[in-house]
Amino acid sequence: MKISYNWIKEFIKTDWSAEKMEVLLTDLGLEVEGIDDYESVKGGLEGIVVGEVISCIQHPNADKLKLTQINIGEKENLQIVCGAPNVSEGQKVPVATIGTQLYDDKGEAWKIKKGKIRGEYSFGMICAEDELGLGQSHEGILVLDSKLKPGTPLNQVFKITYDKIFEIGLTPNRADAMSHFGVARDIKAGLLRHDINGSLNTPSVSGFHVEKRSHRVQIEVQDYQLTPRYCGITLSDVEVKASPTWIQDKLKAIGITPKNNIVDATNYVMHELGQPLHAFDAKAIKGNKIEVKTLAAKTKFTTLDGVERELHEEDLMICDANGPICMAGIMGGLNSGVTEKTTTVFLESAYFNSVSVRKSAKRHGINTDASFRFERGVDPHITEYALKRAALLIQEIAGGFVSSDLDDIYPKKINDFQVFLTFKKINSLVGQELDPSIIKSILASLDIRVNNVTETGLGLTIPAYRVDVQREVDVIEEILRVYGYNNIEFSEKLNATIANTNRYEDFKIQNLIAQQLVAQGYHEMMANSLTKDYTALNKDLVKEENVEILNPLSQELSVMRQSMLFSGLEAIAYNINRQNTDLKFFEFGKIYQNKKGYKENKQLQLIVTGNRNEDNWFETTKPTDFFYLKGVVGGILSRLNITNFNIVPTNSNDLSEGLTYSIKNINLVNFGVVKKSILKEFDIEQEVLTACFNWDAIIELISKTNIKYKPIPKYPSSRRDFALLVDDSVKFKQIYELALKTEKKCLQSVDLFDVYQGKELPENKKSYAVSFTFLDKNKTLTDKQIDKVMNKLQKQLAKELDAQLR
Repeated sequence: MKISYNWIKEFIKTDWSAEKMEVLLTDLGLEVEGIDDYESVKGGLEGIVVGEVISCIQHPNADKLKLTQINIGEKENLQIVCGAPNVSEGQKVPVATIGTQLYDDKGEAWKIKKGKIRGEYSFGMICAEDELGLGQSHEGILVLDSKLKPGTPLNQVFKITYDKIFEIGLTPNRADAMSHFGVARDIKAGLLRHDINGSLNTPSVSGFHVEKRSHRVQIEVQDYQLTPRYCGITLSDVEVKASPTWIQDKLKAIGITPKNNIVDATNYVMHELGQPLHAFDAKAIKGNKIEVKTLAAKTKFTTLDGVERELHEEDLMICDANGPICMAGIMGGLNSGVTEKTTTVFLESAYFNSVSVRKSAKRHGINTDASFRFERGVDPHITEYALKRAALLIQEIAGGFVSSDLDDIYPKKINDFQVFLTFKKINSLVGQELDPSIIKSILASLDIRVNNVTETGLGLTIPAYRVDVQREVDVIEEILRVYGYNNIEFSEKLNATIANTNRYEDFKIQNLIAQQLVAQGYHEMMANSLTKDYTALNKDLVKEENVEILNPLSQELSVMRQSMLFSGLEAIAYNINRQNTDLKFFEFGKIYQNKKGYKENKQLQLIVTGNRNEDNWFETTKPTDFFYLKGVVGGILSRLNITNFNIVPTNSNDLSEGLTYSIKNINLVNFGVVKKSILKEFDIEQEVLTACFNWDAIIELISKTNIKYKPIPKYPSSRRDFALLVDDSVKFKQIYELALKTEKKCLQSVDLFDVYQGKELPENKKSYAVSFTFLDKNKTLTDKQIDKVMNKLQKQLAKELDAQLR
C-alpha cells in the first residue's frame, strides 16, 4: 500500500523527516518496505530555462526546420535548430540546455547533446509540453508568458510537487490503516509516546447542504445482513472533465491513474478516509430506483472492464428496474458508469458484509481497491461522513448542487466492541509490570475508551473500525506495539526444557539426510503445496483424486499437489531461464490425494540436471547421469542402514527409464530420467533426473531396525582378482550372488572394477574384471587357503555361468 507523506501531514502536523517517520511506522506494525521519491514532473525540470527567441529564419538546407537564436540570460545566444511550426521571433520558450535529461512517455531518460542537423549546429532544444511532462500536446513548442525573464529556471515558473511515498506492507488484520487518515491515527499514537501531542485534522463537512430536491433516487435494501448500511445522494448539473492538478498529483503519487473529476473524487476520498464509494450516472438508473439484492444464478452481467460474467446466487448486486448495474463493493457495470456526457450523479457509500464481498471477488477473480477494503472491513460509522465529504469535493471540482436528501438506510446500528482488560493478564503476557497510567494513555491515543476502572482491570469500548481488536489479548497487542517491543525488558536467564525424543524422530532423520545432501552440493528448496492441475502430464495422477481448493487464489494455485516432480521442474525451468544450468535440488514435502478420503504422504524429492561439478584445472566437467543419481540414492539408503531391497525397472509414467527399490512390496524410492514429453511442457531442453523417496515408509522401516555393531578386525584382509570371459547375457549380479553362495565363511565382498567388449573378444562375449576380498576375524589367511577358495570359485563360475578365465 502506497502512502503519501505530504498527504499524511495534512492530517497531522509534523516536522519529522520521512526516514525518521519510517522507523516509527515500522515500530507501530506498519512495516515500511521502502521510500520512493515522487516528482509531479519527472526530473523536476532541472536544466530547463526560459529562453527568448531573438531571431528565427528558415534553415538553409531544410524546408521544415527553422534556425533560431535564443537568449537564455547568458553572454552569448544559443543557436538551436527547431522543427516546431509555431516557433517565431519574440516568443518566450522553454529551452533544454546541453546535458539536460528529458524523459519519454515510458519514463526512460535521454540526454540533450550538441548536434548537427542538416549541416547546422544545434546547442539545445526548444521543448513542447509533452517533452517536459507538463501535458500531452505535441502540436508545437510551449509558448510561455512574455513577461518572464530569460534564464529563469522553469521549475520556478511551474509548481513542481515533491513528495515521499511510503510502501507499507500492510498485514490483512490492519483494516483500520487502509487510508491516509488511518495511518495518521497510528502516527498520532506513536508521537504521543515521544511526548509529542499532535491533533488530527479531519476534513470538515459542515458546508454540506441540500439545495434542491429535484432528483431523488429511491433506495431499497432487501438483505440487511449483507448490507448493514447503505447511503446515497444525487448531485445535479455537474461537469465531467479533468481533475485539478492538485488532485491528479496526489493520485499519481500513490499510483492511481486519474480518470475524470467525478471518479477521481471517489478515489481521493477512498484513499483519504478508507471508505470506498461509487458514482453512477443517475440518468442511466432505470426506474429511478436502486435495489440492493442477490439475483438468480447464471444471470449475465458486464462489468466496467468489458467482461461478461455469470453471477452466482450469493453475489450481492446493485440493481435498477432493468437489472444489475454494479457488483456491490467490487466493480461497477459497463452501462451505468460516469461518462463525459453525465450531468447528474448518484453517489453511493455503503457498508457491505466483508465475507460476501470476499467470496464474490474470489469467485469472479476480481481484485479492486474497493474490494480490498470491503473484504477486510471498513468503518461502519463513517459511511455518511465519507459521502458528505465526497459530495462537497465533487461540488468543488465539478460544480453542480446536491439535488436530493441523503438517504441513510441503517436499521440496526453496529455497536463498538466491549472488552474487559485485566492488569494481571497484561503483566503476564508482557513479562513486566506496566504503569496503569501509561496503559490508559496508550488506549486513549488509540481511540479505545475506558468505561470503568477497578482494582483488577479496565472496562473498554473498542471502536467498530478495529475489526481485529475484539479480545483481551488483542488489546494487549495494541498496547505493546505502541509502547514499543524494544522497550520491553528481557531476562538474562534462559530457561529451556530438554526434550526426551526417540532417535528415529522424523525431524532428526530428515536433518541427517539433508546435511548429507548439502555436503554433496545439493540445495534445499521449498515449493508451494498449492499448484495447478498437472494430471494431464502423468497417467499415475488421477484428476478425480485431486484435492481441490474451494476458494482458490488463482488457477495456478487451485489444487494440492499429487506429485512433487512438477514443482521441482518449475524451479529447474526458472533457474535455467536465468542461465543457472547446473542444478541439484532436494525437497522434503507432502503430496495429497482424495482417494477414499483425504490422504497426505511425506516424500523426499531429488532433482538434478546439468554438470555434476564445475570445470577446473584438475578435472573436466562431468554430466549428471543415471549412475550418478543411483550412487546418491544408494548413499542415502546406506546412511539409513537400509539394505537387502529388491531392485526392478520402474513403471513410473513420468520416467523414461529408471529403477524402483522396494522391501516387501513397499516402494522405497523411484528414480531415473524424466520423460522428454514432460520436460517439453516446462520448456526444458536438457536432461533432468529425479528420485522420489517414500519418506513415510522409510521412517517406519528404520524405526523397526536394530542397529548392529561389529569390532574392527585385528587381522588383515586379502584381495584377489579374476578376469572372466562371459556371455553378453550374464549380469554382474549373478556373479556376485554365486560367489557369496559358494564361499560364506571368509569371502567379505565382491566388486566389479572393469567391463570390456571389443574386437579381441569372441562375438557375444564380454570381459568382467572382478575383485574378491577375503578376511578371517580369528586368524591371518594363508595363500594356500585363499588359492583353495579361488579354485572353488572358478569351478562354480565355469559350471553355473560358463565363465572362463582370460
